[in-house]
Amino acid sequence: MASEQEDLIILDQKIGPGERKVIDFSIAKLYTSTKVEIPVIIERAKKPGPTVLITAGIHGDEINGVEIVRQLIAKKINRPKIGTIICIPILNIFGFLNTQREFPDGKDLNRKFPGTKTGSLASRVAYHFTKSILPHADYCLDFHTGGASRFNAPQVRVKPNDEGSLELAKIFNSPFTVYSSLIKNSYRATCDQKNIPVLLYEGGKSLESHKDIVTHGVEGVMRILNHLDMLRRKFEVPETTSETVVIEKSRWIRAQRSGLLHVKIPCNKHVEKGEFLATITDPYGTMRHKVIAPNEGYIINVNQAPIVHQGDAIFHISTETATNG
Repeated sequence: MASEQEDLIILDQKIGPGERKVIDFSIAKLYTSTKVEIPVIIERAKKPGPTVLITAGIHGDEINGVEIVRQLIAKKINRPKIGTIICIPILNIFGFLNTQREFPDGKDLNRKFPGTKTGSLASRVAYHFTKSILPHADYCLDFHTGGASRFNAPQVRVKPNDEGSLELAKIFNSPFTVYSSLIKNSYRATCDQKNIPVLLYEGGKSLESHKDIVTHGVEGVMRILNHLDMLRRKFEVPETTSETVVIEKSRWIRAQRSGLLHVKIPCNKHVEKGEFLATITDPYGTMRHKVIAPNEGYIINVNQAPIVHQGDAIFHISTETATNG
């Protein structure tokens, strides 16, 4: 963090103290020769302070994250009292155009960081982002949703034994904070390698916009900005009615039969061992299998697919929390 607010240069564009600028992060064209631009919205205060990088849409079908960042911009929450806020509502614009998780070549952007200059399209986007934008960040907030018809309870994911990130997650105060190991070549792993604190927020499921999930995300950002003294006085810091539940260990409950899935409990629910969670039936009325909770814990992910195969993940349940562990 600079001792005084200096000119910021991103993608060969200069943004001075107190300025606002939208920069086009353009890497490649569509096969129709149509130019594809990724807007980077930069807001700078006149006073020096941290730089917070807020991203969504790393997966093109994850709409909740896009809506969270859109609201931050539309409500002008992204205009800081001190420092700089960089917002990228849709990093994977190619996937977003196709309402698909991956890039057109089938590559997952969140498995291509830090990227290569001459690799696949996803790898090239990751490379230029990592080289040109990420180095300016002092803090990163990245927004995702559940995939493959699985609905995530609002949760922040942090690396186990990372006390700094855990403290930030408690300030964000999503209903759940989940210990989650870093995945190789992910955006979060790249931030970790560069010693940039990062929070990954998950909530809802792909191709859906969920009001409560979005609200938790927006309010969490406001708390982080307030903690960094970046939230302007016109905004009230969202109140917290309860502290985040820190989940240290969890497991997947998998389908023991193939068939039609009938979920009986809501996501977020605290269940007891042996509690009835769902049934799996065949289409012919001859088979009915009960899904029972193997342990007491919080249900933080529910598979909302109407049909499952044997072995499919259907519930994500905590097995150990910081309060009872």
